[in-house]
Parts: sequence; C-alpha cells; structure tokens
Amino acid sequence: MKPVVVLGATGSIGRQTLDVVEDLGVDVAAVAAGRGSGELLDIAGRWPGARVGVATPTEEERALCSAALGDRVIFGNEAMVELAAMPGTTVVNGIVGSAGLGASVSALAAGNRLGLANKESLVVGGEVVKGALARGGGELIPIDSEHSALFQCLLGEDAASVRRLVLPASGGPFRGMAPERLETVTVAEALAHPTWKDMGTRITVDSATLMNKGFEVIEAHHLFGFAFDAIDIVIHPQSIVHGIVEFVDGSLKAHLGEPDMRVPIRYALTHPARRPGTAAPFPFAGTTLTFEAADSEVFPCIRLAYDAGRAGGSAPTILNAADEIAVQAFLDGRIGFTSIAVVIERTLADMEVEAVGSVEDVMAVDRAARAVAAEHLGGAC
Repeated sequence: MKPVVVLGATGSIGRQTLDVVEDLGVDVAAVAAGRGSGELLDIAGRWPGARVGVATPTEEERALCSAALGDRVIFGNEAMVELAAMPGTTVVNGIVGSAGLGASVSALAAGNRLGLANKESLVVGGEVVKGALARGGGELIPIDSEHSALFQCLLGEDAASVRRLVLPASGGPFRGMAPERLETVTVAEALAHPTWKDMGTRITVDSATLMNKGFEVIEAHHLFGFAFDAIDIVIHPQSIVHGIVEFVDGSLKAHLGEPDMRVPIRYALTHPARRPGTAAPFPFAGTTLTFEAADSEVFPCIRLAYDAGRAGGSAPTILNAADEIAVQAFLDGRIGFTSIAVVIERTLADMEVEAVGSVEDVMAVDRAARAVAAEHLGGAC
C-alpha cells in the first residue's frame, strides 16, 4: 500500500485513520491539521519522517512547531493543498467543512487515491471534484460509512440494473419527538447521538437535524451518477445497515456492520483487497433491524437538501455555508434548534443560483452565503 497523507489528523476521522494505518503497518507521508496543537506534535513524533501542515496556527503555535519540527512543517491554508498533491500517496481527507474542497481537488489532480471523508467537497463542488478526477486520473474511494457501503454494493453491477439507492439514517437523538418539543431541545441533547460517537460537533448536530443525510444524498448523486429521484432515505435506528441497493428485478443488496468508522477507512486504504481488522464476528442472533419513513415535515433539512441538489450549480454551496453558520450559532446558544432550518431556507431564497466551475468560484459563493446567513440569525431566534 502507498504511504498515507492524513488531513485533519487531530479530528475524529484523522485519529481513527492513524489507528488503522498503524495497525496495517503503512507509512505516513504527511499529517495536517488546522491548529498546531500538542496533539499534532505528538502525532509528528510518532511518525518522524512525515511532513506536517498547519493551516491556521497562532503565532505561538507557529513558533512552537517551527522549533520542534524545523523544515518538516509548512504553514497556511495552502498547506493542505500542497500535502494532498504529494505524488504516489493515498490521501485521507478528514477536514471538516468546505475548507476541504481544495485538498480533494489537489489530491485527484495529482493522480492520487483520495479516501474522502470530507463530504462537503462533493456537496459544494461536486462537478469541480469530478473534473479533477477526470483530468488527473486518480481514484475516489468514499469513507462515509453509507457511501462506502453503496460503493461496495455497486461493484460489478450494471448501473442500468439499479432501481434506487437507499441511505439509512439513525434518526438522531430526536427521532419520534413531537415537533413542538424540538423548539426547546438543548445543545447537549443534540450532541447525544444514539449510535455514532466521536463524530465532531457539527456533524453530530447535522445528524440531529438530518441535514447530514441530505448532504449524503447530494454526495451519492455525484459519486454514483444516479438522479435524485432514485436516491431515498430511510430511518434505521440501529445503524447496522449502512447502504442498500435495490435492483430492477426486485432484489436487494445491503452492506451491514457495527457502526465503526475504522471499517470504511480500512477499506479505502486497502481496496480492492481486504485486510484483517479488529472487528469481532457480527452477533446476528438477538439483533433486530427496523426501518421507518423519514419525515421531511418534522425535519425540513431533508427537503432543503433535495431541493438544493436538484437546483444544482451554486445551490448546494449555499446550503452548506448556511448550515455551517446556523449550526455554529445553535452551538453558541444564539438560535434554537428549529431555527437552523429557517436560516438555511431564507439564505437559499435570498441568493441566485449560478454556475460554479472552479474552487475559486465555489469559495466565492461560500463567502457570500455565509454573510447572508449571518444576517438572518437575528430574525430566526
């Protein structure tokens, strides 16, 4: 296996990737994070041959990292992009948010394998990412558990034989809750995900609003080329079934497993081979699987994501930017939980949909949408 570049090395995906890499005995070519934390320095110490990137260090962090790492370390927002282009590597993009787009494009343009956990790359810049993939001849292997599942279920299948893709969602902590109760839920309640742990605060809140599943619909559209009408969401509280493909003859193929991100990370590194992991044999006896309809009236972020995906162009970029602003405002106690969708819907309504053909186009829309969303925070409380 090729040496690995881990972007977002101190985040949830990054830490789990390093666990997998260590278990597989694969070399680490580079690690990068937003801040020059002690944790990043510890990681750099574990892999003394790895280059190190720090995107947005404080002056104190810059001095500390320079003293400890010398010419191994590079700084600035372009650090992620530069490291992603290291030739002959597998790049795992665990950056959170639209900031990961440039690195995804850089990795694919350089002809590298990209293990993509940064779903925003495809949400905000799907066409840009696919263009880089076509030009550079790299590989795109999804790490999101649902998209890894669909990727594996679709291997060897004719797309014309597929009726629909089904993305299971746990339903989050508020599944079945009365709509009026949602107006008073707390940040702590929203962060108490029933099955997936250590995902990071934004993704956890997005799972509570079901926006995360909406993003995954857009991601699946770009990854696999199916129309939005052929991509469905179903609530599956146990989080055991990660993806389902239904074929035109009525047969179904599903990918099952315990909720553990190290499994799709391992597959992205080893594909097309499979290497032994640490997961215990699955306990079929006594396991119950249930499914429910996803309610887009109670969770309007589902509808907003489908609408933005169908609109195309800059609409998904606006959707993501407004969501980031609204979720952070909720985490900061500035707006209520149900106001997240209100801010997003108003931002989408206020902005014209336009074509986006480059990373620069996407980031310009992203900045504008953030400004518009911020203006709506006061009126959404």
